[in-house]
Amino acid sequence: MKPAPSLLSSAFLQPAGQALPAPLLALRKQRGAALVDMPMPTRKTENWKYSSKYLKLTDEMATSLPTAGKTGSALAVPGYKVAFVNGVMVPEASEYPDLNDILIQRFSDLSDAEASELAERLDSTLDAKAVQFAGLNTARFEDGLVIRLKPDAVLDQPLFIIHEVTADASGSAFPRIFVEAGRNSQITLVEEFISSGQEAVFVNSVTEFTLAEGANVTNIRLSMGGENVQHIGATGVTQQRSSRFESHCVGFGGPLRRHDLRVRLEGKGAECKLNGVVVTQGTQHYDNHTTIEHVAPNCDSEETYRNIAADKSHAVFNGRIHIHPDAQKSNANMSNKNLLLSTGAEIDTKPELEIYADDVKCAHGATIGQLDKESLFYLVSRGIGIREANVLLTMAFINELVAQIPVDAVKDTVQIRLNQFFDQAFQEV
Repeated sequence: MKPAPSLLSSAFLQPAGQALPAPLLALRKQRGAALVDMPMPTRKTENWKYSSKYLKLTDEMATSLPTAGKTGSALAVPGYKVAFVNGVMVPEASEYPDLNDILIQRFSDLSDAEASELAERLDSTLDAKAVQFAGLNTARFEDGLVIRLKPDAVLDQPLFIIHEVTADASGSAFPRIFVEAGRNSQITLVEEFISSGQEAVFVNSVTEFTLAEGANVTNIRLSMGGENVQHIGATGVTQQRSSRFESHCVGFGGPLRRHDLRVRLEGKGAECKLNGVVVTQGTQHYDNHTTIEHVAPNCDSEETYRNIAADKSHAVFNGRIHIHPDAQKSNANMSNKNLLLSTGAEIDTKPELEIYADDVKCAHGATIGQLDKESLFYLVSRGIGIREANVLLTMAFINELVAQIPVDAVKDTVQIRLNQFFDQAFQEV
């Protein structure tokens, strides 16, 4: 007899805070009821087979981390800022403009009519079966943020959302963001996930984007939580005619990092560009799952991900491109390159391409390798130290993608963290 599957603990389905409009409370209750007896992923769960063993949720983590009395990050940013602490926005630590054509509101500040409309749209960009934990976020978010750009609205500076988790005690946080970009609108949204404290915590975040005709959205996502933070995140995107979505994801490993990014090109002439960089060391784990759905014709997608794994760490990339029958004249390219810095590190990659249309241009590929010994020898023979030579070659592997990050301050933050990674990865060289 097969053993009964492990289920999501009922402790994670306890009622969350009630400071929300009735339609959102009803949505939370509905999602919570649907998660009763939810099986936890195992090695036999296809999209979790490399990551399930790293997921270690305890009942102590089920309690929502406190938000009362939290001041929010004082981190200065070159743009507008929204501060989140333990999944809830802190207005006192946030600085953003009061504009007529760009609305930034907490879920708890919405009218019942606005909340009812939002409740109909939450989760619409994600596949509940493929992104299992997004439903848990919907069942547990304490509050959230909705950003609405009216037609032709342009945010003149990047909007930074600083997600801070204070791990003074075990618990969980469920940040939730919904962005509605109106026709021909433009925004650059930077999400930074950081933490303080040493207790074991669980972060389950969801960000959704809906792009109307001609909208242009750039999303930069930095995952920089501590070694005590398990983080499962999801980003969902739907795009209409001639819209453009650009994503730059940079991730630093932890006990468990998982990010699902799903994009649906639903309007003719829509295009998306997805860049990703992941570095892991020690016994860290990072898993990126991406899906691009070419639903409409004449759409373009370009995806480039790079993984670097050191010591005994583990990185995973699973990228899927799906060309639907009506998506003629699609142009899709996917590239995943991976670098192992030690014999104990492991990288699993699975690029997938499903094509159901006959007039398309598609390509995908993946490689796994180590630093080139001849290149190292050449650099050392020119008087460069062995450590510096390793750093130069490793940075060259990802520099193309780091250089494309369109906000200089973010590039500087990434470079500082990469330097810290190099200091540890090559300290014995």
